Amino acid sequence: MEDRFSHIASLIGDPVRGRVLWALMDGKAYTATELAIQADTTRPNLSMHLKKLSDAGLLNVEVQGRHRYYTFSRPEIAYALEAMANLLPPGERKRTPPGGKAGPSDSEPSARSVQPIAYCRHCYDHLAGRVGVQVTESLQRQKLIVHREKEFEVTAAGVKWFDTLGIDCAELKKERRSFSRVCLDWTERKHHLAGSLGAALLAKMLRSHWLRPATDPRVFIVTGKGQKDMSALFKIDLF
Repeated sequence: MEDRFSHIASLIGDPVRGRVLWALMDGKAYTATELAIQADTTRPNLSMHLKKLSDAGLLNVEVQGRHRYYTFSRPEIAYALEAMANLLPPGERKRTPPGGKAGPSDSEPSARSVQPIAYCRHCYDHLAGRVGVQVTESLQRQKLIVHREKEFEVTAAGVKWFDTLGIDCAELKKERRSFSRVCLDWTERKHHLAGSLGAALLAKMLRSHWLRPATDPRVFIVTGKGQKDMSALFKIDLF
């Protein structure tokens, strides 16, 4: 076990492979050429790194025509990387406006002073950032979910509530993955909802046009409709 863990840690710890894994956090499939650009390395050098990650079971490779597309082999890899980001020094997680200066660290910043990736983003396939944490805390306040160690337990009231959104908890539990996993948000240092339930909730938000992708592939913009509907549904102040 120790040797296996050390091997995985050494794979993730390499700078090039670390940049590749971080790029894949947006949940999209990338070709080796695209990943080479994001990792700032040559295509031949990247091929060696991709092989090591694939051989270790961290990446899936799907061939379509002449192209090979790389993704995480399972969602838990994204959760592990998100947790590792909590090890970043506090100064590197300061909430600052783009091009601006950091405000006082002991005050609660407004939404407009928060970096977009810290405000509303996705962690692989579920909502993260301040908005993701606010939504999760709202579900807990309304007693729709309850924190139980590494999982959120959905209450009877929660099952009915999610059903009104078109989310069938019984069906999600049949999937071969975590149902309602607890994920530690690396910018907020609080938990947000992950697992198949978190993914289904984010999919609902996108279908309802509450969120839309920003230029940064990991960032979401809360639309006007989203601000109105999510504020009412989750009883949170988004701005």
